[in-house]
Amino acid sequence: MALNNVIRRTASQFVPFAVRVIGGSRRYNHRGTSLFAAVNSSSGLTRKLFQQSLPSTIRRFSSRPSSDESLIRVLESEIDCASEDASHEVDVPGNFPFKIQDNPGLQTVTLTREYQGETISVEVHMSSLITGEENDEDGNEEDNGSPSQLPLVVRVSKKDGPVLEFDCTAYPDEISIESLSVKDPDSSEDEIAYEGPNFEDLDENLQKAFHKYLEIRGIKPSTTNFLHEYMINKDGKEYMNWLKNLKKFIEA
Repeated sequence: MALNNVIRRTASQFVPFAVRVIGGSRRYNHRGTSLFAAVNSSSGLTRKLFQQSLPSTIRRFSSRPSSDESLIRVLESEIDCASEDASHEVDVPGNFPFKIQDNPGLQTVTLTREYQGETISVEVHMSSLITGEENDEDGNEEDNGSPSQLPLVVRVSKKDGPVLEFDCTAYPDEISIESLSVKDPDSSEDEIAYEGPNFEDLDENLQKAFHKYLEIRGIKPSTTNFLHEYMINKDGKEYMNWLKNLKKFIEA
């Protein structure tokens, strides 16, 4: 009888330890087995208390909340959908005049080329990308009446000289110049340079001449229409990578 009381007290004191041993590494299995043997040899009341405390103890020592598990499942489902959209590759046309620098994780793509002693760079933005379509309440695509548009910053520079900078918006088959300025790359950031009048206030012939100036250097509808498709594709890839990074963080 005394031995049974000792076993009963021992089992009661070490039940939490047994739970930790069960969830631990394999090298502790022999301890867990011995302890279960002690518990099973004790009274029915001890076994009942052990069985009742086991589920709550396991939940208390769980490594991840159930809400996180639910979030991970939703993220996995969204990643599967995004993967289908991002699987499409956009082929660069053979006559495309620019070299594309696309760094994953950034919202912009940089185009560069040399033209008759000039260095031309184009910064293509994705943040304001508009596809011209929206979803209605039933999830069906509908035309929102707004043409698709792509913001561009075009810089034309010459050796040891100022930079001619155009802020443009590319629409389907049309490029609009919003502003034009001449910038000194060596000037201080604190200095406020005169940036000229609004482009639309310039003489109409001058506006046409600058549009021709950009067209000769490769900024034309055939270029920007391809860029629009390219940036939509990039947006899908960046979204998928963003979802994957979120999932890695939640799982860590």
